[in-house]
Order: sequence, then C-alpha cells, then structure tokens
Amino acid sequence: MIERPAPLPVTCAPRLTRTLVLVGLMGAGKTSVGKRLAQLLEVDFTDSDAEIERAAGMTVPEIFARLGEAAFRDGERRVISRLLAERPGVLATGGGAFLEPRTREEIAVHGTSVWLRADLALLWDRVRDRPGRPLLQAPDPRAVLSDLLDRRYPIYASADVVVDSQRGASHEAMARAIVEAVHAWDATQAGRQPTLEAR
Repeated sequence: MIERPAPLPVTCAPRLTRTLVLVGLMGAGKTSVGKRLAQLLEVDFTDSDAEIERAAGMTVPEIFARLGEAAFRDGERRVISRLLAERPGVLATGGGAFLEPRTREEIAVHGTSVWLRADLALLWDRVRDRPGRPLLQAPDPRAVLSDLLDRRYPIYASADVVVDSQRGASHEAMARAIVEAVHAWDATQAGRQPTLEAR
C-alpha cells in the first residue's frame, strides 16, 4: 500500500532521483524507518509485501502456504520491478527479495539499495513475539533467524549503502542516518546522477 505521510518539519528536503530500496532481515526496521524516511524526503512510501498481498488477494503467509515460496518470490520480483518504474520513493522490501539476482540487478539499474544491518539479538527481540513470519514457523525460530542471517548477510553486503540499525535509536534518527549515508555514497559515484539532489 502506498502511503503519503505528513511531511516532517525539515528545511528544504533533498530531491530524490532514484527509489531508495531498503533491504535486510525481518526486524531490521525497513517499514518503520522507511515511513519516516519517506516523510523526511517528502515522497511516497511503499511496502513490497503489502503490494504483493494486494495483487494476490492473499496475505504473505497464505501465499506461502497455498502456492509455496517459489511462487511468492516470482510475484515479489514482478511487483518490485513495477514499483521501480514508478516515481522515485522509498521502497521497503521483504527479507528475501534482495537474494533474487534479477531483482538485485533491477534495483542496481533503477534504484539505490540501502541495507539496514542489525545483529541477531536485536532482530530476535523485535520479531520473536510477532505473528505472520512464515519463515519462522519452526520449532526453534531463533535458530532459523540465525541461519538466515548467516546465509543472507553476505548478499545484503552488496547493497550500495549500509546503515547499522541501532538499539534505542528513534525512527527519525535512523532516517537521517540513511540520508547522510546516501549523500556520502553519492559523493563516491563519479559520472552518476546523485540519488539525492539539492532542490
């Protein structure tokens, strides 16, 4: 679902030229921080899982249960491709989206990827009591989360920008940390239009 929150009181937000695509494991803060980041930049926020649910007419757990993970990933890739072709905004992706090579390639061409990196203890604190996580429906969900971290972090590390998720940091502080990190990354990209431009 696309949301347009009320803008934060900032002076002259930079203009976003490419969609900021937030990647990372469940619990990293992609949705909550992404919404605040969209406020800060005065752009739309989109959650790819919500868009997939809308397109499929089913929840993510229902898609996994009825159609399987492969069908979910295919739908996820198509939805993200469509969203990247729209007006630049902030896009929060599911934890497995960035693992798909074709999705990573499209993000590299049409967006700027931002990995919200968090350690296992922080992630577990945030997800252990929340339902609706199909991959954690297991006898030892913490071990599953740890395994996901071990397998996925080397791939997430290929994101354009890496920002560490800090315990206790406000969503606004994290959003501003992302803006600063993207500005710093832009400065290293000679010959490429900056992701964030002064208005």
